[in-house]
Amino acid sequence: MSDSPTVPVIFVEEGDLGAAALDAFGRRWAQGNGFVGQRGRLLSIPDAEGNLSAYVFGTGQAAGRPPMMAALAATSLPEGHYRIEGAIGDPTLAAIAFNLGAYRFDRYKAGAVAPVLALPAGADMGDVARLVDAAYLARDLINTPANDLGPDAFEREITAFATRHKMELRSIVGDDLLNAKLPLIHAVGRASTEAPRLLDLSWGDLNAPKVTLVGKGVTFDTGGLDIKPAAGMLLMKKDMGGAANVLGLAHAIVDAGLKVRLRVLIPVVENAIAGASFRPGDVLPSRRGLSVEIGNTDAEGRLILADALTLADEEAPDLLLDMATLTGAARVALGPELPPLFSTDDALARALMDAGLASDDPLWQMPLWGPYDAMMNSRIADVNNAGTGGFAGSITAAMFLRRFVERAAAWVHLDIYGWAPEARPGRSHGGTDQGIRAVYGVLKQRHPA
Repeated sequence: MSDSPTVPVIFVEEGDLGAAALDAFGRRWAQGNGFVGQRGRLLSIPDAEGNLSAYVFGTGQAAGRPPMMAALAATSLPEGHYRIEGAIGDPTLAAIAFNLGAYRFDRYKAGAVAPVLALPAGADMGDVARLVDAAYLARDLINTPANDLGPDAFEREITAFATRHKMELRSIVGDDLLNAKLPLIHAVGRASTEAPRLLDLSWGDLNAPKVTLVGKGVTFDTGGLDIKPAAGMLLMKKDMGGAANVLGLAHAIVDAGLKVRLRVLIPVVENAIAGASFRPGDVLPSRRGLSVEIGNTDAEGRLILADALTLADEEAPDLLLDMATLTGAARVALGPELPPLFSTDDALARALMDAGLASDDPLWQMPLWGPYDAMMNSRIADVNNAGTGGFAGSITAAMFLRRFVERAAAWVHLDIYGWAPEARPGRSHGGTDQGIRAVYGVLKQRHPA
């Protein structure tokens, strides 16, 4: 993506060095250094005078090759301007992968300048730029610690986002949440020194299909009075990962000019501990009119989502989709790389999984299993926020949310992790994007600009 002179990075399948665009000297150099296209190996190639001529990058055998293989090249390359050649596969995905591999979070620690890629022939320039920007936005927000991204600061970030994207924004803060009939959002965040709030953004033609996104925005989660152990709090700056990914997805939708009426609802709270904390055993009202018994104050994300989903559902959107770093049970079931997908529309769920596989943004459908609804029963209220018995925690959380969706034509819930515990192709260690490319791919197909 630069007009500067570029150094070629030649992708070579294992055992296919002869097909690489190298002169005789370069080929002998590669052979002399034992390069045969081994997966992830990067080798500089000099010219006859000893100056840098190119790099060769091994993509390994086709079987089991990560779709984001190009990211490994960016991770290894020094600062500079590059172009990729050879067996790159889908040029759009290769360019996205390279740029995601070049991601650096350098807000607090200066690091090496990332390599810059010239767009390969055939790549969709718009999609490369917007999906890379979307991922960077989500990652930067998740990686920022809570002392610099509490509810006040997060609202400033969202306000700036709305301004950049020419979106209408409404903010409901503190006790105004009670007047607006959003009592669960208020209850979860009222103990913090920074007030809870709901950010409501909208964009697009009022007559276009309604797509509403809801993102869990817990800027830090102590667990509340059911306090987490110290180890459990270490990553809780990422508990706003659902909101961060929703903002990234919203960026892609607006930037592409998709033909939708977009609404974004982000409940923003800190689940803190103070005299005003909500308590285990409390019974709280909800916007939906259901009373909620608090079985566990650490199951707070579903409470703020319940009010936000109810508000979103009232205008009967064509698609209502939420993202949330919601349950540890989802990680037990599917691990950190594969978010569970719950949906009232099986055809849509299949389309999202297909789009996720095509863009290396995998999702996996899990059931909205009706009999498990009974696990959320309460003897004194309409529903308990924590399932009994410890089984099927991701499913029972989804079933809890399902109670607050009635009118939407289709509802999708993504229980994302928002964090890469280990670096892998296209995802550096730390805060990460999940679900953005998959959902964008389906929306682009259904509502093209």
